[in-house]
Amino acid sequence: MKRFLCLLVASLTCHLASAQSTPELCQGAYFTEQQGQSFLAEHVPTSKKDWETRAQQIKQRILEGGELTQLPPRPKSKPIIHSKREMDGYTIENVAFESIEGYYVTGNLYKPLNQKGPFAAILCPHGHTREPNARFLEPMQFRCGNLARMGAVVFAYDMVGYSDSQLKEHKIPKAFKLQTINSIRALDFLLSQPNIDKNRVGVTGESGGGTQTFMLTALDPRIKVSVPVVMVSAYFFGGCVCESGMPVHKKGNFQTNNVEIAALAAPRPMLLVSDGGDWTKNNPKDEFPHIQKIYALYGKANNLENHHLPDEKHDYGPSKRAAMYRFLAKHLALDISKILKADGSIDESHTPLLDRRELEVFNDAHPRPAKAATEVEAVNALLK
Repeated sequence: MKRFLCLLVASLTCHLASAQSTPELCQGAYFTEQQGQSFLAEHVPTSKKDWETRAQQIKQRILEGGELTQLPPRPKSKPIIHSKREMDGYTIENVAFESIEGYYVTGNLYKPLNQKGPFAAILCPHGHTREPNARFLEPMQFRCGNLARMGAVVFAYDMVGYSDSQLKEHKIPKAFKLQTINSIRALDFLLSQPNIDKNRVGVTGESGGGTQTFMLTALDPRIKVSVPVVMVSAYFFGGCVCESGMPVHKKGNFQTNNVEIAALAAPRPMLLVSDGGDWTKNNPKDEFPHIQKIYALYGKANNLENHHLPDEKHDYGPSKRAAMYRFLAKHLALDISKILKADGSIDESHTPLLDRRELEVFNDAHPRPAKAATEVEAVNALLK
């Protein structure tokens, strides 16, 4: 009997230790819509002090859960920049740089042509797509080219496993950690460009890129304006490991959601772009009013806007981009007239789509550095 009790205690102890070490993940539609609404109702801050205490707890959970309390040393290698092309009102260059030793972030740098700075700076992460060439697709090329024509230096960069990324896989265990480090280092790179106004810095992305947008804004005060597109939801926490594969939303009795994380932008200007065909369908009545209450604590309720398109679906299409252009023009002092037709509508026709071969960083003429870790196991080791 005594031996049985010892075995039982040992088993329970092992089970408890295992349970405590299991990450508390909130993935996909972790809440029902009703639960999401109830969570927001239960977490309305009563004062600015109340919110800032809560905000610090939320930020700390992201940092701890995402293993970001101490970033890896910033690599000292120089960025790879080549193949400059002159377009109509802007230039494009192909870029790679190390975010951590052995991992290269790949992307394209768009700059205004024949304009006088200092310039605003805008990061453009892309979302998940069925095609691996996300950075080269129409929504990315159009928004980056047009923002550059409006007077911003813009950097479009790859998710893990997409386009030029050195990994062929996206869903690696610590994708959230790697992509957040990549976003921070992408911002470092962008702000290192000459003639940048560091008081005019923005970020915008859709879907998984929307998650990167509000996560970076939450963690990095250098972001002054943000436009997360089709992503901020009270009940949906992100369906990919790069969004919710690490315990950034919950630990023990502490729980948060993406609405509160997005609200860490307050009181900096933010535009929520939502539609009726995905988990952002309730933005006008749930998410937007909740975040606006937080902005109001700072006397900045007008710094938050919601552009809702009830008849549209999950994308970064022309109407969503049009709202983004106008918002960023307003808050980053960009010249919207550069992309307007005579009737005041948006004209994206001056940004022709380029072939992947023109935009890719690594090719026969510009081979990937030999030190680049190209296997999942090697990248996982870099992230330890």
